[in-house]
Parts: sequence; C-alpha cells; structure tokens
Amino acid sequence: MRPITKIEIMTRPEKLEELKAAMNNIGVTGMTVTQVYGCGLTKGHREIYRGQEYNINLVPKVKVEIVVCEVPVEQVLEAAKTACRTGQIGDGKIFVYPIANAIRIRTGEEGDIAIIDPADMAK
Repeated sequence: MRPITKIEIMTRPEKLEELKAAMNNIGVTGMTVTQVYGCGLTKGHREIYRGQEYNINLVPKVKVEIVVCEVPVEQVLEAAKTACRTGQIGDGKIFVYPIANAIRIRTGEEGDIAIIDPADMAK
C-alpha cells in the first residue's frame, strides 16, 4: 500500500481558479473546497461603513483539501505555492498530514485503492 497524504491549502479566494488549474495540470483530480474565515499575521483590518469604524479581524479565505497517493506530494506543494503566491501578507498556509487509512464508502475498498479513480485503474 502506498502512503496517503492529505494537503490543506488555505489561500485567497481569488486564487482558487488558478490553484484548481495548477492541480489539474499535475493530475490531481479530486479536492474539497470550503469557504472559511481566519486571521494570521495581518490580524485583520479596519473598515468604515456608513460612518462607523469596524475592526474586521477575520478575513475570507478558501480551504482546499487534497488527498494524494499517486501524485508526488512535493509536486502538489510546488504547484500550490506557485499558483497561490502573490508575495503579500495573506497568501495563506499549506499543511501536510499523513493519512492512516481511507475507505470508499460505496465499495468498502480501503487504503490507497480507495482514493484512486476507478477509470485510471482500468487503463
């Protein structure tokens, strides 16, 4: 059984399409995308709305979760860094986790076979 790795990418919402294209180019076919709010080094910012000043301490981000076993992790990380980098504070973070097991609910398959596209196995 090949190692299974989960990669979480927190980045700017406007970088999502570029990130999806980069993942598609290296053969990553599946991902989960969630709209999230967070703060890091920026600690948010101040906005004025109808004359009132507000502290906005949670900024919108997207969280992209990818699980891989066939595509090399380093390739995913390089593609994500290239797609998401603007050079400004707020570009985001990438987290990498080992996965102990994966189970395809429909078939009960476990391990690396559970995350491989069945169409790829037929080739």
